[in-house]
Amino acid sequence: MKDVKNIRRQRLKLILIFMIFAAPVVAAWGMVELRIGIPDRHTAHGDIDLELPMLSEWPLIKKPTTSGQNEWTLAFDCSQECEKRKDELWRLHRALGRDAPRLKRLRIGGDSEPLPGEVTNEWQQLPFWREENAVWLLDPLGRPALAFDAAVATKFVLDDIQHLFKVNPQ
Repeated sequence: MKDVKNIRRQRLKLILIFMIFAAPVVAAWGMVELRIGIPDRHTAHGDIDLELPMLSEWPLIKKPTTSGQNEWTLAFDCSQECEKRKDELWRLHRALGRDAPRLKRLRIGGDSEPLPGEVTNEWQQLPFWREENAVWLLDPLGRPALAFDAAVATKFVLDDIQHLFKVNPQ
């Protein structure tokens, strides 16, 4: 009788071990098949603007240069509330920490002196796709990655930049 109890206990332990290791596999299969717990939408706060031309085609007075050396460009239109917006983006740049050298800021418009790490330029003519106080993130080759309108908070722009830097390592 004692041997039968011992055998049942050992079988129960073995079944529990199999269940412990099988449970994550069954849960993952259920999530995939039933589409439960899997996000269906993107998390970027910026928009992918397909009408936006490459940086080299922008109607700017001084032709911008792209290094292609893993240096992203954060361009922003400084037509309204320029001082506030350029200060926010300077702080954003500093918040990147060790990734800060991977980003350069291009301010288009505004009258004041550039902040550290900022390049200034002016529109030759206003393009049809331009929005006041908009921010555009361009990849190292000058291709548009994301466009942010003036209503998007700077912390969300920072989140998107950090995510892009994470998925595009140096």
